[in-house]
Amino acid sequence: MTADDSSSSQAGRSGLVVTVPEAEPVVRAWRDRLDPAVRAGVPAHVTVLFPFLHESRIDGGTLAAVDGVIGRHRSFEARFERCGRFPGILYLAPEADTSFRALTEAVVDRWPETPPFGGEFDEIVPHLTVAQGQDDAVLDEAEADLRGRLPVVARVASVDLMVHDGSRWRQRASFALR
Repeated sequence: MTADDSSSSQAGRSGLVVTVPEAEPVVRAWRDRLDPAVRAGVPAHVTVLFPFLHESRIDGGTLAAVDGVIGRHRSFEARFERCGRFPGILYLAPEADTSFRALTEAVVDRWPETPPFGGEFDEIVPHLTVAQGQDDAVLDEAEADLRGRLPVVARVASVDLMVHDGSRWRQRASFALR
């Protein structure tokens, strides 16, 4: 999820994410400076699916369906051992990312009208964003610092539904992996 794109910060937008609190001590200072999503209340996370359904379409039945889809997947360990980049973006890359991909694919199979990132990209690349909208020199500095602080190891046991209220992202529900 991003917060610097005006369409992503509209009230009612939603996304499914795996929060990674174990990464906060490593990435927080960089995210505070270089990731606008922090100011909108987005914790360190790996996006499972953004955008998801508009909040007006999320009712008890939808929450139960999400719970069913997520609950079919086992909890897993995620290791973030290296950094990766997209243009203007620095992220931590999970090794291996197959469990994250499987979660995304399962949700998209159930809700095919919600392709990852609106269908903007051809490939699903699970990642934990550290910096966005930055030039290479800034990303180089952050990456050099982060390399010495990795790996981050996290236990992934749930997926959170985040909803934007017009100014901030808030957790609306959490779905346990088995």
